[in-house]
Amino acid sequence: HDLHVLPNGNVLLQLSWTEVAEIHPKNGEIVWRYDAGKRPDNVGKRLEIHAFQRLANGRTIVAESGPGNIIELDENLNVTHSMAMKVSKPDAHRDTRLVRQLESGNYLVCHEGDGLVREYDSGGKTIWEYAVPLFDQKPAGGHGVDAFGNQCFSAIRLPSGNTLIGTGNGHSILEVTPAKQIIWSLHQNDLPGIQLAWVTSLQVLPGGNILINNCHAGPKNPQLIEVNREKRVVWSFRDFERFGDSLTNSQIL
Repeated sequence: HDLHVLPNGNVLLQLSWTEVAEIHPKNGEIVWRYDAGKRPDNVGKRLEIHAFQRLANGRTIVAESGPGNIIELDENLNVTHSMAMKVSKPDAHRDTRLVRQLESGNYLVCHEGDGLVREYDSGGKTIWEYAVPLFDQKPAGGHGVDAFGNQCFSAIRLPSGNTLIGTGNGHSILEVTPAKQIIWSLHQNDLPGIQLAWVTSLQVLPGGNILINNCHAGPKNPQLIEVNREKRVVWSFRDFERFGDSLTNSQIL
């Protein structure tokens, strides 16, 4: 559920639900690898990884859903910092989706099962949180365009201080102020000829356009959509044969 191209050109990705690896893209060499299931504190626990990030200092943060920790690892896999998250509905598959450390050192966490985005300081204190709204609709099960909920996947803190949220099965992108006001949004049927399903990773491009991963949307919808702030499609990508219905993450280089 996470993916990074590092400044050195290597790719940081998942090998399984418990393993994160840095891989050289040309020769396939694994230059760094962490298996959360083998960490002594986690042995015997149900655990999944849905988020990780390489920091500027060379260390790597990993969110361990199930145990409910965000840990920071050095290059030798030593845990240099650990923080416990607050989860009201613990579930190794749903505790988190994307997690990012902010410039302040705080963590911005998407709690999928709880339907909210929470900012923690490094000690685990809640600094800010936002419950993803259902907009007066009833939740509906499933993953496709007919499902509905508030199971948020991604959140980006913008230079303005606002937060851009990919709402998962809420089929939308919301820009929310620190005071929790929605000042911009894009919903399921706002783009002509396209339906949004599970909105997963987001990327704000240098010109201000937004790259949206449109997951579980079926073969008729693009999997990647670049939109501008006027809600016009600038570019889209669809390759259902190669990527199927579960393309969750992308990165424009």
